[in-house]
Amino acid sequence: MLTRSQKLAQLVYEKVSAHGDRSKDEKDKYGAMAQKLPVLVRTAGLAQAIAFLEAKSKSKGGEMNGHLLKDLSGVLGLSSEEFVRKCREVELIGYLRLTQDVLAALLWFKRFSVSVLEDK
Repeated sequence: MLTRSQKLAQLVYEKVSAHGDRSKDEKDKYGAMAQKLPVLVRTAGLAQAIAFLEAKSKSKGGEMNGHLLKDLSGVLGLSSEEFVRKCREVELIGYLRLTQDVLAALLWFKRFSVSVLEDK
């Protein structure tokens, strides 16, 4: 029987590994946001951090931010649209739980961006 953390680690590893064949610049962009996002969630809040990530994904050169958003929502079992909507509309208890789940997943994104993508 796997723990919640082990399940997250497996899912995130698959998502991050899928970007291993990308260019160094793309891997660096993905890894940089994976490193910054947990801090942003803690300082600005989940809804604001995800809105920022969504906005960055739509800007020029923000394709990798879009991939991170898609990967994060996929790990949580949601589509990107559902995830963004849920971040804005969920009640307080659900918001706190979602924040906790996102931070747990982002811990693994942060670790694997360094080890798998070799992001410094």
